[in-house]
Parts: sequence; C-alpha cells; structure tokens
Amino acid sequence: MRRALVVAALAGIWATGTACTPGTVTGHDAGGPSGRRGAADESFFVEPGSPAARQAVAWRAAGLTADAHLMDRIAARPQAEWLTGPNPEAAVRDRTTAAARQKRIAVLVAYYIPQRDCGAHSAGGAPSAAAYRSWIDAFAAGLGDRSAYVVVEPDAVPHTVAGCARADAAQRYALLAYAVDRLGRQRGPRVYLDAGNPGWIPDPAQLVGPLRSSGVARADGVALNVSSFHSDRSTSAYGKRLSGLLGGTHLLIDTSRNGNGTYLGPGADLWCNPPGRALGRAPTRHTGDPRIDAYLWIKRPGESDGTCRGGPAAGRWWPSYALELAANARG
Repeated sequence: MRRALVVAALAGIWATGTACTPGTVTGHDAGGPSGRRGAADESFFVEPGSPAARQAVAWRAAGLTADAHLMDRIAARPQAEWLTGPNPEAAVRDRTTAAARQKRIAVLVAYYIPQRDCGAHSAGGAPSAAAYRSWIDAFAAGLGDRSAYVVVEPDAVPHTVAGCARADAAQRYALLAYAVDRLGRQRGPRVYLDAGNPGWIPDPAQLVGPLRSSGVARADGVALNVSSFHSDRSTSAYGKRLSGLLGGTHLLIDTSRNGNGTYLGPGADLWCNPPGRALGRAPTRHTGDPRIDAYLWIKRPGESDGTCRGGPAAGRWWPSYALELAANARG
C-alpha cells in the first residue's frame, strides 16, 4: 500500500475520547532527543481551532500572556484527530479536505473497535462486529483519495495479548485486518496498526502472531507509544526488535508527551496523567532513520488519560496539565 494556572471557566471542556494506554514502567528511559521541540516540519496539518489554540486565545484575553505563549507550543504543532463515535465520514472528509487545501497531511486515529479499552477509562466502541465494519467503510469513504496517516485502534492488540476477557480475540483480530485492508484500498492514506509500548508487552515476540492475524503485513507499519511516555530511545529500540520479527515493518512513534520519559514516582496507574511530564520531539517525517516513518503527536497533549490524579474524563481537555507539559518542554 502507499500508503494551570487558570480558572477552568476560561478554558471550557472539549471531548475527543483519546485513549489512555497502560504499561508497566520497568525503568527510567528518558534520554535521547525526546523533549526537544525541534524545527517545524510543515508536512502535517495543524488544526487552527484546536483546544490548545482556543486556550491560548482565552488566556491572552484574560491577560495571561506568559501562559498563552507556552500554550502556543502545543497549538502550533500538528496533532491527530481521533474518530471515536458513530458516523465518522463527515469528520474524516472535513479534516482531510482542510489538510489537502494547505497541501498538508492529516493525521487520523480510528478508535471504535468493539469493547474499546476493555471497559476502562476510554470504554465504548461499536456495538457489534457488523457495525464496526460499516464504520470502517464510512471512514474510508471520508478519506476518498486524500493523503492521511491513519493509526488503527490504539490498545486493541496489546490489550488482547495482555488478557482482555471482554474481547473475542479471533473476532477482534479479524476486524483489525478488515480495517487495515479497507482503509488501504484508498489511494491516499498510509495505514499503521497500533502495537502498544515497551512497558506494556515487554517481549515484542508476544505481539507477532496477533499483529499478523490483524493484517500487519498489509499495513504500512505499526504505531508505538500512543498515549504513553516512553522515550524515543527506548521506543525505537523496542520497535526495531519488533520490526525485525515482522520482516522489517516500518514504525510511527508518538512523541507528544515523552520529553521527560516515563514516570517513576508514587501511585498506581503510572501511565495515567503522571506529573512532571513534558512535550516531546516535534512532529516530523525527517527522522534520520529509514525504519521510522515519522514522529507524531498522536495523543493530543493536554487531553486527560482518565479520571486519575484529579483529571477529567479520558479525552477531555485539561488546561493545567497542558500547561505543565509545555512548561517542562526543552528547547
């Protein structure tokens, strides 16, 4: 294939339903180039009315110019749009059309698999296998022939490998394969199947069979570290081990919040709204590594992982957390 420092009322709350991805932290992995915001890469579409952009406007209007300037670090960067509810066609068409007008590439996430997030913070998804296939058909229709990077179903494979009793494994892998194949029939998109992160399934060999059953051989590659915090260094090392087991498949790496690596402090759910994190490397296709197709902000920085550590529901905009990520970014 071708593939915070502010009153919450100023901000408002916007929902997108992004994933909250678990994973056991096995050691500090900060290091490498994570955390540098880097030079702008104009390949990808920047949403002008994103929650971060609106937050910056609200803060400037309130006289909070320093905070608004920090928020620009998020607002000025391309981020994925998550499709999480029924009837995705219009939203996909609108985003890819807006990107095409600017001669840029939209980044989209298909996140509607039945038993999504195994009933955890981002629970939901299609009510049946047939409904999911119809949803994917509508997603593909929205794409048309326009360019996009599409990440297919964060968490779905690693959750199943880790033991999600709610999901029928054979059915889930068949649905993922359907998604990869159907989206890949469009002329414009590049399609990447999510494969978790280094802390969740530490031995990548455990993912090989499930990913193959899910159509990875017909995808453009796998996405790693989605909604997680592992550094570029540890994620790329893990991804290359997995790639080697899959015959050289390519990689996308989510760098949206990995500037300080994983969190090692107290508390449970170390993957869920951990404190002290930072924006990571700016989105770019110029990775310097032929195996890594792009570093992207797949998780939208500032959107909650779930109702932990004082956060709102998963996918809701949380301005104080966004501000912390921006303030802690290096460069």
